[in-house]
Amino acid sequence: MSGDDRQSELAREHKERQARRAAEQTAKARRNTFIGAGVAVVVVAGGIFAATTLMGDDQKTAAAASTPSPSVSTSIPAPTSLPSTTPPKQAGKVSCTYKRDESAPNKFVGLPGKRPNLKLKTMTVSTNHGDIVIDVDANATPCSVNSMAFLARKGFYNNTKCHRLVTPETAGLFLLQCGDPQAKADGRNPTDGQGTAGYVYADEAVGMPYTKGVVFLTQPDGAAGQNSSQFAISLSDENGQLEPQYSVLGMVRSGLEIIEKVAKDGVIVNGDDIVGDGGSTAPKNPIIIKRVTVR
Repeated sequence: MSGDDRQSELAREHKERQARRAAEQTAKARRNTFIGAGVAVVVVAGGIFAATTLMGDDQKTAAAASTPSPSVSTSIPAPTSLPSTTPPKQAGKVSCTYKRDESAPNKFVGLPGKRPNLKLKTMTVSTNHGDIVIDVDANATPCSVNSMAFLARKGFYNNTKCHRLVTPETAGLFLLQCGDPQAKADGRNPTDGQGTAGYVYADEAVGMPYTKGVVFLTQPDGAAGQNSSQFAISLSDENGQLEPQYSVLGMVRSGLEIIEKVAKDGVIVNGDDIVGDGGSTAPKNPIIIKRVTVR
């Protein structure tokens, strides 16, 4: 083989090696891209799963698009509705029991029916500051949603005041409590926080954390099966540290910024609160419920 032929062969082999190396690098880069994308999907899916506690499957797409990262900040982005792990219930096979109870100050407008409407999805609390829209899951908490819908139809919540606003500065938590029909929310009424609808019913969906946006029913500390008309709205992920002993009703879709704005105006401390913390800190800027609508 002449020198020129040898050089040509070496050049051809060099070119072939370069081509093989380029092909291997391209394949490796493509493989790494797929692996990276797979990891990203796992991370995103894990974040959504970690935030999951409640609500219907029809909200999963919105949750995937907008679920915020966990935070202890009290700034209020709109939280998402969350998927339910409760198997679907069949209409007509769920029966609720409500018991008359006059042990506390109350406004009795009757007892809800035993058969809940499992198609109810939204509870809107219209206030003097705007609407707070809550996604509810009648499949997960049928008797709680049924009670709220009944009281809303009866006008029970009309013109009532949210009697308790707890801020990180006052108690290390951040939540708003409403639903006492007798509450004055003026810092002077000693029985604020005791009022009920004159009946009680069993707990549902207990054990879920009260993270930001979660709406839960309230009852005396340590009590069970004493749900009535009062409810609270969590405004911070830090509330997730509370012992999960209350029934979770739903998740705020919009309107948390209304409460946050009111909270900046401060609270009225009620030193005469006879239950210790039932209505001890009312908002200085009153939050008045004009009406509640459940659909």
